[in-house]
Amino acid sequence: MDHPTIDSLPRRTLGRANGPLYRQLADILREPIGNGTFPVGGELPKEATIAEHFGVSLITVRQALRDLEADGLIRKRSAKPAVVAARSPSVNLSWKFKNFADMAAFTKDAELTVKSYRKEVSPVLQRHFGMGKDEAGYCLRSVLSIGEQRKAQITTYFPPDIGARLKREDFSDVLIFRSVQQHLGLRLDVAHVTVRAEIADEAVAADLGITLGSPVLTVEMLYQSADQRSIEFSVARHPADIFSITYDAPNDLS
Repeated sequence: MDHPTIDSLPRRTLGRANGPLYRQLADILREPIGNGTFPVGGELPKEATIAEHFGVSLITVRQALRDLEADGLIRKRSAKPAVVAARSPSVNLSWKFKNFADMAAFTKDAELTVKSYRKEVSPVLQRHFGMGKDEAGYCLRSVLSIGEQRKAQITTYFPPDIGARLKREDFSDVLIFRSVQQHLGLRLDVAHVTVRAEIADEAVAADLGITLGSPVLTVEMLYQSADQRSIEFSVARHPADIFSITYDAPNDLS
């Protein structure tokens, strides 16, 4: 059987105006992997050959291949061409968002299961909404899943006047902030994001199906309206082994 060659790939000029070169290259390579032109178990062209074909550096090629490997599509080998491992990405939460549209793409194929929605008193409400010590706000507890895999335990807080206008059945969208916008007729302008490491307590371990004390990656998001009012505070806890963060770090040093 003939093995596919570099000629199986289109000749395309990559330009920085269309985003990072390695991402463009990774997207080009995904297509022949996905349609079977480069079959599972077969080799990709050599890194140097890919670099010459597209007029990019070896660094760009290697970064593109790292992205494909992170998606479970290929397996890199020392001093040998990468081998195709799968035609479609493994289920993984690789976080690459810079705006709300990217958040929507992040939850593609996911399902939100609401566990409860009720009034609660919490230091979180005091800290983020300026509420009194004994003042109750609203708390939504849910689990995000893709297929049979539980991907995140999500706890979401609302100040009293916002939470009182929402009902449990209103949270039908996998993106909680989108449900809030739809049912309250307001626009959330920005999300302030904090990421930190934690270990799973009993509740987190039970919701995610992991061992007590396992590492989790916690993503906190404070959503604000255009007038800088805090509307929603969400805490999403993810199993550390299936969650990664990818971002571009430009060199802005003179």
